Amino acid sequence: MAAPSDKAFPVSWDQFHRDARALAWRLAGAGPFEAIVCITRGGLVPAAIVARELGIRLIETVCVASYHDYHEQGSLQVLKDVAPSIRAIGDGRGRGVLVLDDLTDTGKTAQVVRAMLPDAHFATVYAKPAGRPLIDTFVTEVSQDTWIYFPWDMGLSYQAPIQPGTSG
Repeated sequence: MAAPSDKAFPVSWDQFHRDARALAWRLAGAGPFEAIVCITRGGLVPAAIVARELGIRLIETVCVASYHDYHEQGSLQVLKDVAPSIRAIGDGRGRGVLVLDDLTDTGKTAQVVRAMLPDAHFATVYAKPAGRPLIDTFVTEVSQDTWIYFPWDMGLSYQAPIQPGTSG
């Protein structure tokens, strides 16, 4: 994805919590899942919410760095692979494992993790068209040129109106 555009989608903590719970509702019939693998860092928050809602206690991380400057998606780097104990679940290919992230953008991160766990169920809270084919379950689709501002990346500040000159 290119640098943030004028199409901004700011997500509050309340909204993200509601969306993550909606994801859990959709996932409730897709399991059972023995474990969650969250893609860090964005997958940490939805993993906590989904794990609570679905009663999943085994949570693992896979650490993939892609947005090195918060604006441009660069080359992918696996910082931490999935634990062998997770790979051993089910058929050894991820069956029974739920992989979670906050967003699929280009799908590059999902491709890397799907190669590790090809039979896992992949879910994100938000999906963009380029990454959507790699995801099994998501809640909200946004356009490819929309930049999502997650609550953990923001402070409270003024937001300019969409149409200039309409404030106040």
